[in-house]
Amino acid sequence: MPKKISSKLGTDHGFSEMTELMKRKIYVETSVISYLTARPSKTIIGAAHQQITLAWWEQRSDYELLVSQAVWQECAAGDPVAAQKRLAALDGLPVLAVTLDMIRLAEALIEQAIIPAKAVEDALHIAVSTLHGVDFLLTWNCRHLANPVIQERIAMHLEQLGLFLPIICTPEELLGGNDDD
Repeated sequence: MPKKISSKLGTDHGFSEMTELMKRKIYVETSVISYLTARPSKTIIGAAHQQITLAWWEQRSDYELLVSQAVWQECAAGDPVAAQKRLAALDGLPVLAVTLDMIRLAEALIEQAIIPAKAVEDALHIAVSTLHGVDFLLTWNCRHLANPVIQERIAMHLEQLGLFLPIICTPEELLGGNDDD
């Protein structure tokens, strides 16, 4: 149930409640959590992604963050110590259900050769974020997700189904430049 908006003089007239209700929804894909929690990278690009991810993570309260069971499973895989750090970052985030329709949509993206068969998890992230109607799919995966050529093909396929692709972007893009003058 929505929060009641106050109209008393001397208050914020409900603006803080309205802002809370209007937070943009972000589906956080596994690569973001991995960069957030990984040991410091030895590569310049990896280190930059880690710093940008941390800067964005510090502003996460501006958004409603969401993950799926697929993200949880990916974060739980691999080195137990690293997995524990990834799972700790997910603590408290709502988990979106994965439905049969989402699995079918992911399969269709693979069958149509829009997403390669080896990237079934990526197809599932697209399907979950699309069918749950999130605003953004946040990822560092520029091979299959944050790739404008592939996004165009995904969007065309979804449009034929009457669906809309969320904006797929990296933390750097979402971080933006609010203080750029």
